[in-house]
Amino acid sequence: KLEQLLILPKVMFYFWGNFQEALEHLASIDLIELCNEAKVEHCRATRDLRSCGRNVQSVLNSCGHASLCEECSQRCDICPFCRVPIPKNGSRLRLRLYYECIEAGLISKRYDDRFQEKDDGDRQQTADVQRLYSLFDVAMENNLVSLICHYITDVCMDESAVSSDPVVAFLLDEVVVKDWCKRTFKIILTELQGIYSLTVLKMKDRMSSLLKSSVKLAGISNVLEVLESSFKGSFSAHFKDLHHLQESVSKTKQMIASKLVIIPLNNSYCMLQIPDEITNVDLKLCLKVKKAVTWLKSMHMEMILWCLKHQFLENIRSWHSNFTSWRSIFRERKSAAIKHSWPDSINHPMESTGPGGSTLFIEDALSNIDVEQEYTRETGDESEIASLQKEGGSSFFRSKIEGMAGCYPFEHLRDAIDILFLRGSSDMVVAKHAIFLYYLYDRHWPLPDEKWRYVIDDFAATFSITRHSLLESLTFYLLDNNTDEAMQEACRLLPEISGPTTHPKVSQVLLERENPDAALMVLRWSGRDGGAQLVSLGEAVTAVRVRVECGLLTEAFMYQRMLCTKVKEKKLRHESSRDSSVELKEEGQTL
Repeated sequence: KLEQLLILPKVMFYFWGNFQEALEHLASIDLIELCNEAKVEHCRATRDLRSCGRNVQSVLNSCGHASLCEECSQRCDICPFCRVPIPKNGSRLRLRLYYECIEAGLISKRYDDRFQEKDDGDRQQTADVQRLYSLFDVAMENNLVSLICHYITDVCMDESAVSSDPVVAFLLDEVVVKDWCKRTFKIILTELQGIYSLTVLKMKDRMSSLLKSSVKLAGISNVLEVLESSFKGSFSAHFKDLHHLQESVSKTKQMIASKLVIIPLNNSYCMLQIPDEITNVDLKLCLKVKKAVTWLKSMHMEMILWCLKHQFLENIRSWHSNFTSWRSIFRERKSAAIKHSWPDSINHPMESTGPGGSTLFIEDALSNIDVEQEYTRETGDESEIASLQKEGGSSFFRSKIEGMAGCYPFEHLRDAIDILFLRGSSDMVVAKHAIFLYYLYDRHWPLPDEKWRYVIDDFAATFSITRHSLLESLTFYLLDNNTDEAMQEACRLLPEISGPTTHPKVSQVLLERENPDAALMVLRWSGRDGGAQLVSLGEAVTAVRVRVECGLLTEAFMYQRMLCTKVKEKKLRHESSRDSSVELKEEGQTL
């Protein structure tokens, strides 16, 4: 045993040395040679050794060609490729990069083909691709993702990087990298499916695996960014249109990100759509995988990691006794909202997003996400990462039957994460965080702050959520809550969150809950009470009613007259411009 303990450090040092040398070789290799290192080579010994054909594990130090196996290199004097003499003294061979990684333990022994018999051409090409994939895997596992990115830009996109060897020519194509991204992403999905099916305690034991998967997804995302740029480089008109579309989407994302902090979203969001006329399958697949990677990395996995940190809130009890009572309370809130709503809101369904009148803030928010989800289904852009969703909960089945709005309240925390963050677009992540906050407030608000407030604070710190957004989500919950205590707390928070971005429905709810003074102050703070700009009919009616309820009859009359004047002026401008266009058209026909 003592001898074994003395030998162990030497063995560890040996493998660590091989590990370092293999990584240094991979990091410093000329990328054009990477495909040559991955290619399966057979011994080219001739004459009396014509029938050798063994796999070549090493290259000749004299010329760098992988032309002879270890046994034949001791018998030959020159390289069969270039005819350069092989020195008789010193080391004649050095391991090829692929086998060097195997010796260092960076590639599994099961990929070692040194004892495999010679295969046919198709199998050999498959082996070459798998070996290149293995080298890419080593790069990703050891924070060398930039090597894969440079392989795309310096090799795949280099028009001078060509080869008469069909196998090497195939390895020089960016399609190989695209297929590697797809294959690696599927492997990660399979691993995550196994982890997500575990219990909370067992899942927490696999925290390191989740973090490792998150790093891998970040690497794949970076590779896809570079790979996408290689397709954009085409001068095709379709690709040019896609470039402009992606720029528009990027700007829309920035615009939405600044507005989605309000839970009831306006119907003015956009998502990445690939035009039907684009027939390049590789480009479509690249963008689809990229979207799926971003979806999973930036949303669901981060939420799972946060919930594991807090053990899925199993140690923090809800103020609701059970799910049935919670759902009953939620129905009472909706009934109270419909009861308090103004008659005109019910008589004009076009002004209401709900099926039976006034809806709650949370229903508006979930309905907006549901609309986007329906759009995703229609365009056939369903992602296979939906398989990560844990089925079995009633919320899951209700979301399929009744839609997103019908699945609230979520039965379990995991249901909330799966329903919100495995559906829809990653562009709506800010809105989904706001909905999740609403859910946390609804679960804990009446309890003392010291028992649950730290969870909210940690969520805000983890996902960079501002205090304004936190208070806004809380206010929306309080306004949905039909108790007097909740209304008093909401009125206390309104001065801090009210501003130009305040949703118009806040004033409407305050008015319906018989708080016209608070509704008037929200209108003043929002800057939309002067009539200087046109608003929707519902907002205009709310503004007039607020003034009437506050006894400001003259101001209400002046406000409605100013809006009516602006509407008439706009109508006249529209008619005059239409008449001018008709006259120009008639003159053109006369000429």
